Amino acid sequence: MNEQLIREQICDVCNKMWQLGWVAANDGNVSVKLDENTFLCTPTGVSKSFITPDKLIKIDQNANIIEAQGDYRPSSEIKMHLRVYQERPDVGAVVHAHPPVATGFALAHVPLDSYSLIENAIVIGSVPITPFGVPSTNEVPEAIAPYLAEHDVLLLEYHGALAVGSDIITAFYRMESLELVAKTTFYARMLLGGKQEEEIPREKLETLFEMRKNYGVTGKHPGYKKYS
Repeated sequence: MNEQLIREQICDVCNKMWQLGWVAANDGNVSVKLDENTFLCTPTGVSKSFITPDKLIKIDQNANIIEAQGDYRPSSEIKMHLRVYQERPDVGAVVHAHPPVATGFALAHVPLDSYSLIENAIVIGSVPITPFGVPSTNEVPEAIAPYLAEHDVLLLEYHGALAVGSDIITAFYRMESLELVAKTTFYARMLLGGKQEEEIPREKLETLFEMRKNYGVTGKHPGYKKYS
């Protein structure tokens, strides 16, 4: 895929995140790996609704700027993205956003680890809440690192969510799946008077996990894993 098309995809994803209400003001950030030492990322201080291909920044694996228009600079949270690429050679894109319902679970310290929705069981599995890290510091990369070997989607304590994928569209889809799981889980528990919904029977879950191969689902999956 040529770089211009990747730039356009990043902008499309950014615009969709803003339209869906996953980011406000200058929230969120997106990056894509072009090669082992070259990455495209969104600039800090710019609403995702105003991102255009020319505003994206090209950096190296140490966050040094290779190419940028004017005074545009990467977000301080680029450290989190670069840690993902370091830990996961299979990842080609990272999306960070604040989808409201999923972030609500992070604020309430309730992991999304019930295996009660077929799509969730197959695609992303349980979603843990990583320990709080002060933004712009190495605390955030260190907090997410232990979870990356098993998870493509994470909730960030007091913060938001992170989704990774082999490409930018896959990473975006996983963030979309996360928010859908959060919404349906929230609605189910409201209908049940606050009680947790029943899970899919364990033997059926193992069958669903195996279906990942048939569907060609890439990335990592924790299997049956609990965090609550």
